[in-house]
Amino acid sequence: MNLKDVKTYGKPKRRKKRLGCGPGSGSGKTCGRGMKGAGARSGTETGLYFEGGQMPLVRRIPKRGFTNIFKRTFGVINVGQIGSLQGKDVVDPKILQEAGLVRSNVRAGVKVLGDGEIGRPVKVFAHKFSKTAVEKITAAGGEAKVIEC
Repeated sequence: MNLKDVKTYGKPKRRKKRLGCGPGSGSGKTCGRGMKGAGARSGTETGLYFEGGQMPLVRRIPKRGFTNIFKRTFGVINVGQIGSLQGKDVVDPKILQEAGLVRSNVRAGVKVLGDGEIGRPVKVFAHKFSKTAVEKITAAGGEAKVIEC
């Protein structure tokens, strides 16, 4: 490989805009900042939602309700998915994360729901269970154990 074979991809280099170089340049005298006002002064920045003095969209739309910052979100898994894990007699949240059935960023823990069938006895550890999930796991000869957070 030679230096002449190397190709550079990216933006072409643009010349810096030369301001204040006479009226013929198109950006002389006021340097493209207009006559007066905050935009003409140095050190001014418009806010993120500033819309030129118009009432910003964020302030125009109605606000309703609130966001509960203490909300608990669970990683949800069904009994049928636990039944599909081959060779696992004990299932806990760590095993479910490694298998890719539950995301690793769940804060409140794992909840097992009763959708699907389980055909073998499995000991399941989770933070919450639905009633049908507990019924199906115990009917198959397994156990449903609640983990405390």
